Amino acid sequence: MPDNGVTQAVLAVPITADISLLSLFLQAHIVVKVVIIGLLLASVWSWAIIVDKSLLYNRIGRQMDRFEKLFWSGQSLEELYRSLTGRTPTAMASVFVAAMREWKRSFEAGARSPVGLQTRIDKVLDVTISRETERLERRLLFLATVGSSAPFIGLFGTVWGIMSSFQAIAASKNTALAVVAPGIAEALLATALGLLAAIPAVVAYNKLSNDAGKIGQRLEGFADEFSAILSRQVDERP
Repeated sequence: MPDNGVTQAVLAVPITADISLLSLFLQAHIVVKVVIIGLLLASVWSWAIIVDKSLLYNRIGRQMDRFEKLFWSGQSLEELYRSLTGRTPTAMASVFVAAMREWKRSFEAGARSPVGLQTRIDKVLDVTISRETERLERRLLFLATVGSSAPFIGLFGTVWGIMSSFQAIAASKNTALAVVAPGIAEALLATALGLLAAIPAVVAYNKLSNDAGKIGQRLEGFADEFSAILSRQVDERP
């Protein structure tokens, strides 16, 4: 015959327990709460970066398409440069403006060395591309960090929550499912949030990094073509 004391303790446990997400969070240990809040903030910030970068890359792609049409339309370099003066050029336009500015400064200063002029223009192009690439890749490192660390942070919260649940079980000396389930559920919530934050961050990081790389390749290709054009004009000058 089972012990009457144990039977009464089991029967005294409510048949249903509130295991909604909010109740699981409110019942969780303070360490688990900190982990959950941190993961939620990281997920929100990751999505903000994803949306911002996606819009930025699409906008830059359209701007480069329009600039390339103007550049190869037959319009003189001087006219195109003047049309961009006073604006805040980005991406390909900024590469063009930086090289033209160095070109004009060199000739206004009376530069006579074609090799020196070409070297300065190439350096200006490299610096401008590096600056634009850095702007494109800004905050992408946060996505990589979230993608690699969020699952482990969630796992830490889960382990801590399970430890707290086992301590509570040992203190109450009651292993009924209704007693064990809420503690385990609130602990696993941290792992679920860790994966929820990490998976989109990893996918978006790979996609956005690839898009940034393609934009960088277009900038480098344009810089090489523009450098060749300026080099020919240097050779043609008397």
